[in-house]
Amino acid sequence: MKVRWSSPVRPAASANKIYRRSAERLATQLLSFPSFIATFLLSVHENRYTGNVKKFYDFLTKDELVRCITVCICMLLSIVSPFVSAQIKLGAAQLPTLIDDRDKSARINDIMTEAFLRMDTDIELEVMRKAFLGSGLLSGKIDGLYAFLDLDDEKPQHLYSDVYLPLYLHAISKKEDINSVAALDHLKDRRVAIDNRFANTDQVRLIKGVKWGRNPSTFDAFKQLADDRSYYLMTSRLLVDEFNRLLRYENEQLVHFSKNPLIIGGFRLAMTDTDDNQRLIQKFNKTIETMQADGTYNQLLNIAWLTKDINGDGTADYISSRAVAHPKLMEGALTLAYPLDSTEVAEASLFYIDGEQAADWPGALELLEGVEPALRRSLLDEEVYQRIMARW
Repeated sequence: MKVRWSSPVRPAASANKIYRRSAERLATQLLSFPSFIATFLLSVHENRYTGNVKKFYDFLTKDELVRCITVCICMLLSIVSPFVSAQIKLGAAQLPTLIDDRDKSARINDIMTEAFLRMDTDIELEVMRKAFLGSGLLSGKIDGLYAFLDLDDEKPQHLYSDVYLPLYLHAISKKEDINSVAALDHLKDRRVAIDNRFANTDQVRLIKGVKWGRNPSTFDAFKQLADDRSYYLMTSRLLVDEFNRLLRYENEQLVHFSKNPLIIGGFRLAMTDTDDNQRLIQKFNKTIETMQADGTYNQLLNIAWLTKDINGDGTADYISSRAVAHPKLMEGALTLAYPLDSTEVAEASLFYIDGEQAADWPGALELLEGVEPALRRSLLDEEVYQRIMARW
């Protein structure tokens, strides 16, 4: 079967910026209006305007005019204040393809943008060093964390959403024998490269008996594996998939990964404990559920198949969208589906394509009619990772 390469679907990651700029523009226009009113009324008193308007304002004393202006300003500020103060600032530490600034792929940013857009809530996302996140919360510079990784301990003064994106950390290797690794104990006596983003979490710090090779970034962790300075690399399955796309495009040997995820966590929204934030998080959880079921998550994550129990029967269902690249329209592709919860697929599993339900694979194919198989490019920065490809 002939397949074509396509560029990754890049959702409108700047939608929050567009929404914010629109609100700011309106706020600026409204804030300038009181000065216009004041200028106009004072001009009338200074005989710069004539006619019926002038005759009406002849009845006003200067004190009454000042009071009139004050009332106008207060009324307009009450209109403007929701636009100025309702903006929520959220912070997170950088993680390639998931959390980033500028024009790089940032799938978690895209999820946040879409979720809060549906919630009709204005947000600003700030990517910052992990060490500054805590102080940012304490100082009020940010209102919450939009990618709290629950491998860290929860704090009693914060509220946490449900897991909106699970994190599966696998051990990967150039050697096929990694396929038999099913537990952390199997990694003993071998050096394991790991990004500090994961190594410095409370849960991973408690793991003993593993020879960690700590790295300041994801790139350095992959480079350590490429240079054969470590036998294994512990990283996210999402990142492994993107790295393998680079290797496939360069016709290089793909990396292999452990049979099971060795560490499981999840990304959550974390905010200070207030009644308003409690309601916000409840609304956020419901919005995420809808996005996961209607194919939006497939588009934002650039993943053909996801699984989650949609109908509440305890069995995971398959979720997809016609708007994402499908490498193969074959039933075997379902084995690569990324789980959004802990439920497992079974014969009773249903299919949801852009929110439309099908009872079986043939029915799913009917809903995917017109979709041509395509291999998308990696979301990792190809220019940066080219240095690793050269060492492979």
